[in-house]
Amino acid sequence: MDDGDEGTGKPKRADARRNEGTLLDAAAAVFVESGVEAPVRDIAARAGVGMGTIYRHFPTRADLIIAVYRHQVEACADAGPALLESSASPHVALARWIDLFVDFLVTKHGLAAVLRSDNAGFDALHSYFLDRLLPVCARLLDAAVSSGEIRSDLDAYQLMRGVGNLCIGAEQDDRYDARGLVGVLVAGLRVG
Repeated sequence: MDDGDEGTGKPKRADARRNEGTLLDAAAAVFVESGVEAPVRDIAARAGVGMGTIYRHFPTRADLIIAVYRHQVEACADAGPALLESSASPHVALARWIDLFVDFLVTKHGLAAVLRSDNAGFDALHSYFLDRLLPVCARLLDAAVSSGEIRSDLDAYQLMRGVGNLCIGAEQDDRYDARGLVGVLVAGLRVG
C-alpha cells in the first residue's frame, strides 16, 4: 500500500495513515471472527468510524479485503524481527509469529473466494505474500535452529505450507481447532 493520497501523489498525513491502519486492523479482526462477508457496519463499529469513511477509502469489498491482506502481510513481516528481539527465546518468537500467521491465513482464505475471478490479481498478491513472509519465517527458523531449540530438517516454505494446510476449512467447521493443531506442529519442531 502506498503512502500517497489517491491520485495526488502527495504523502498521506501521519494521522491519516494511523486512521487507515486502525480501520484495517478492525477489518482484519472482524474478518477473522466472522469471515470476509461480515457486514461493513461491524467493521465501522469496531474501528469507531462511520460506514462512509470505509467506503471513501475502499469503494468495494474487494478493495477492503485486498488492503487488509496487504496490511496483514506487512504486520506479519514487521512482527518477525520484533518478536525475535522481545521474546524469551527464538522458539517462543517463532510460535508467536505463527499465531499471527494463522490469523492472517483466515483472512487469506476468504480473499481467495473474493478474487477467484481475477487470477492475475490473486497471483500477484500471492507472490507479494511469499516475497515478504518467506524471508521472515526463514530468519525465525534459522534463529531457533541456531539456538538448538528446534530440529533443522524443515525449511520456511514447508512450515508455512504446513500451517496453511492445517488452516484450510477451519472457518467452516466449529469442531475443528486449526490453531490447536498448528500448536502441535510448532511444539513438534522442538529438539529433545
